[in-house]
Formats: sequence, C-alpha cells, structure tokens
Amino acid sequence: MSAITVTFVQADGVEKEIADAEPGESLMELAKANGVEGILGDCGGGYACATCHVYVDPQWLDVVGPPDEIEEMTLDMVSDIHTSSSRLCCQIQVRPELDGLRVTVAPSE
Repeated sequence: MSAITVTFVQADGVEKEIADAEPGESLMELAKANGVEGILGDCGGGYACATCHVYVDPQWLDVVGPPDEIEEMTLDMVSDIHTSSSRLCCQIQVRPELDGLRVTVAPSE
C-alpha cells in the first residue's frame, strides 16, 4: 500500500505537504512529527484541549465525516473560531480515502 498525502496550511499561509502518512495514525500525530506550526496536541489526543483544531477543506468534509458529540463539546471551548468545517485533528485517523486531504490550522485565538 502506498503512503497517503496530506497538506496542512499553517496560520502563516505556508503549506506543508506530507507525503508519507501511514494509515492508522492521527492527523495530530502526523502534524507534530512533521513540525506543522500551530498543532500542539497538548492533551495527546484525548479530546480535552482543542490545540489541534483545524478547518477541513469543504470538498473533504463528507469524506472526513462530522465530529462526534465529545469532540463537539471540546470545540465549544473555541466557539469564537469554531466553524462548520472545524475538527480536532487528533480525532481524524489517516486512511486511504483521505489521500490528498487538505486542512488549515485554526488560529490560536
């Protein structure tokens, strides 16, 4: 199986294309391992901090899927920057259908 490519657009507009994402890892783990600015993942993927908040590009929303109830509650902590495309990237697992995914790192308030 070939690797999956994911593009993160940092808050400064710089795009980081990561071409070696492996199925099963979270986007947060991928971002941190590749030095994506603005993805802190302070809680380690436990739905608790929103420091991995991203905006999923509109054409990818159906493929990525909606946040669950717990994720929505966490996103409420950043309600001033929360949009309909907001997700915690710790809760998005890399999978083959996400090859080419593009997300934008949310501002850190």
